[in-house]
Amino acid sequence: MDRAGLDSLDREGLIGVVLRQLQAIDRLTGEVAALRAENAALRAKLDRPPKTPDNSSVPPSQGQKTSMWAKNRSKRRPHAGAHRPLHPDPTERRDILASACPHCGFDVSRSAQQPCEAYDRIEIPEIRPDVTRVILHGGVCPCCRGRFKAQAPLGLERGSPFGPNLRAFVIYLRFTQGVGFERLSLLMRDLLGLDISEGALVNILKAARERFHAASAAIRARLLSASAICSDETGLRVGKRSWWLWVFHHGKDAYFLAHPRRGKTAVEQFLGAVRPDAWVSDRFGAQNGWAKKDHQVCLAHLLRDTQFVIDEGDQIFAPGLRHLLGRACRIGSRRHRLADASLKIYLARLEADLDQLLALIPTHPAGVKWQAAIEKLRRHLFVFMTNRAVPPTNNESERALRPCVTFRKITNGFRSQWGAYQYADIRSVIESARRKSIGPLDAIRSALLTKPASHQVKSPA
Repeated sequence: MDRAGLDSLDREGLIGVVLRQLQAIDRLTGEVAALRAENAALRAKLDRPPKTPDNSSVPPSQGQKTSMWAKNRSKRRPHAGAHRPLHPDPTERRDILASACPHCGFDVSRSAQQPCEAYDRIEIPEIRPDVTRVILHGGVCPCCRGRFKAQAPLGLERGSPFGPNLRAFVIYLRFTQGVGFERLSLLMRDLLGLDISEGALVNILKAARERFHAASAAIRARLLSASAICSDETGLRVGKRSWWLWVFHHGKDAYFLAHPRRGKTAVEQFLGAVRPDAWVSDRFGAQNGWAKKDHQVCLAHLLRDTQFVIDEGDQIFAPGLRHLLGRACRIGSRRHRLADASLKIYLARLEADLDQLLALIPTHPAGVKWQAAIEKLRRHLFVFMTNRAVPPTNNESERALRPCVTFRKITNGFRSQWGAYQYADIRSVIESARRKSIGPLDAIRSALLTKPASHQVKSPA
């Protein structure tokens, strides 16, 4: 090949190299621009205020609390002294009469005396199990020469050796105090003097499944007939998977549902074909759209979200909204003392003030976004002003779930699905009893003594 051909090949090679370099430069330039945009977004996120229990739904246990030594506490006046009140129903009463005068030693045993001081001395008796040995006698009938045996009296039939009080005590310690099976077995041995293995404790729980499921099914039936329902959910650990514990409640009834999903399938499983007139929840999508008429959004959640917008920097829309929502909550707390005409006046004032707030023009992006969200939620803000069966907040749901969160942190969940289902049934019984001023131990004992109907469906295994 001649000199001209070589020069032509060199030029084509150089052009190809230059083109590839230009393509690489264009690609790297695009990557640099994308990284700069991502860096700017991360810096903007760093500039945002932290999520705290005061401005978000972060639980109080995850908030940073100020040390008591760091607080500048002013010296307060001491409070008035207090004493333990006397027991309303003492087991024994002893009237102690003075025998001699402490000043002169004169015999005063026959003199008139009146009570001068009363106090209680509290002690527990020695803890010993009440064990009844049942011996069934029998023999041979002298008439027909057939063998016979005595029938066990009611309540002393052959089967589990543990009575209802002991079984209720075991269930109470397990599901209310969060005592594990190993520690529970040791507690029974050391405190009551009973050797109960971990397997026997599990059998006690399994034997109670049907009765607690029947009790929770009755609670669900009453709840589905209510005009309004409140709902919320929290996390639950079953085996190696994350489940969810839902609560549905209103008035004196509360129903818990353990479900592997957080979506609308859990609410559908609870409701079936029933749709209540009103629903109360937060803004989570799975809890929206279930009411036939009204849906009340929790104002307490909105107050915390509004505080976060204020912390981000909005000083035009969010401060006024926080004041408005706080005023609405205060009206809701004293709603039982107000007449319908007064509620209409208060509602008109709240709507007028909300109109003025929505007419403002926020300059901060967080304020603009929050104003648009509030405008969409407007018809769900003040439902409680026209429907007395609807509370302004969903705080009762969070109170109902608080013991469940404590139990989850203590035990770290369940190994089997039937344990989660049974826990939901037991929590339904205990929470519903609490709303009727019944203690948890009494509620558990009552559920164990109530025989379920034969047509009741058992909980899934």
